[in-house]
Amino acid sequence: MDITGLTIRELSDRLKQGELSSTGLTEAYLKRIEEVDGKIHAYITVSREEALEQASEADRRIKEGKDVTALTGIPIALKDIFCTRGLRTTCASRILEDFTPPYDATVVKRLKDAGAVILGKLNMDEFAMGSSNENSAFFKTLNPWDTGCVPGGSSGGSAAAVAASECAASIGTDTGGSIRQPASCCGVVGLKPTYGRVSRLGMVAFASSLDQAGPLTRCVEDAAIVLNVIAGHDPGDATSIDAPVPDYTDGIGQGIKGMKIGIPGEYFVEGLDGEVDAAVREAMEVLKDAGAETVDISLPHTEYAISVYYLVATAEASSNLARYDGVKYGLRVDEGRGLLEMYKLTRDRGFGPEVKRRIMLGTYSLSAGYYDAYYRKASQVRTLIKRDFEEAFKSCDLILTPTSPTAAFRLGERMEDPLTMYLSDIFTISCNLAGIPGISLPCGFTSEGLPIGLQLLSRPLEEQTLLRAAYTYEQSTEWHKRRPDV
Repeated sequence: MDITGLTIRELSDRLKQGELSSTGLTEAYLKRIEEVDGKIHAYITVSREEALEQASEADRRIKEGKDVTALTGIPIALKDIFCTRGLRTTCASRILEDFTPPYDATVVKRLKDAGAVILGKLNMDEFAMGSSNENSAFFKTLNPWDTGCVPGGSSGGSAAAVAASECAASIGTDTGGSIRQPASCCGVVGLKPTYGRVSRLGMVAFASSLDQAGPLTRCVEDAAIVLNVIAGHDPGDATSIDAPVPDYTDGIGQGIKGMKIGIPGEYFVEGLDGEVDAAVREAMEVLKDAGAETVDISLPHTEYAISVYYLVATAEASSNLARYDGVKYGLRVDEGRGLLEMYKLTRDRGFGPEVKRRIMLGTYSLSAGYYDAYYRKASQVRTLIKRDFEEAFKSCDLILTPTSPTAAFRLGERMEDPLTMYLSDIFTISCNLAGIPGISLPCGFTSEGLPIGLQLLSRPLEEQTLLRAAYTYEQSTEWHKRRPDV
């Protein structure tokens, strides 16, 4: 049996029953990484020695029966955007290539406290800016289903590592679809929680009002297991929601009879790939057969979502990335020609083209004379998008859409056309602007053998409803059981 292909629940049961040791499991994953990561390029850093030490500690905990959770001894990997004490955090950028944080992000601390084993840090689009993982300063991650295709982004390494069985689960971040879109491209489950449900402390900021951490897993139940650990209020994060955390696995199999699922006409439009359209509509029928009712809804301000996002997100990026100046940490290019020259040289050599593009867009939209016309107006329309969802949820419990308008596209296909690249996230961005939770799960494959993703959205803090519906669909189909031949 290939234990690296088992779910978290299956692995946890075997660990608790003594059929497996965390040390042996971790060694199996490290061997898997050695065997396949040369083809996929998901990892920036593999923390072999630290992982084996954590596995040994997990074995001790399990043997003593103390503080054992569903994640104790489970090997997990992290998008390289989370601060990890003593382990470098690069954000896939030259400007942070040699940065080693002095503390763990809250998400990392909670995983460690639960006994999880951290295998290493995963590749991404630089500072989470991208939809294909082609903006990494180090190398491109490839899609395990077809290495000529992108894995999606910005959490492309996180999705590819799970799909290729290089970790039992991974943690990504989602600013405009960066968990859900790569999950769709790689045929795994990707969950973006409600904004503020998971702490952002120690998660390097891209756009502070949009960023949210979440799990990428092989199945829906695993996503619920991971969310149980990482969710919850954090006094160190002013945007963290102070609300009780339910057991997300509780009631996951209760079914969806009587549940109303909204179908927004604005998401089934020209430009949606025919095979994607057919797969998502077939998924609707599966959910109806399971007892749900579909209702037509409208989200009328959807057409403005891309424009709003690329004003709000870039403005916040311009502000957040101003801290990288070569003074306190990270890259410094100092040729002795004064402070301003040092700033310019450091940023010129440290930031990649897409990061520079977004900083300039954001700086422009915040500049004197343009703030009201751009950033302020975008913020107002963002409120209208949020109200669209509030109105829609008066008549339904969930909203169903495609995750992405196409399956994974070819490497290099959109690099010269930023607008076409940005449109990859057209169905995921509104969720972030509204702050609601969303999940992507596999619902089919194209004729070329590439995964297709189904997206479900729910009201704020109703991840349980989201997971119930996703689990019901998953258990009615076989798509999640397919694995790429790497």
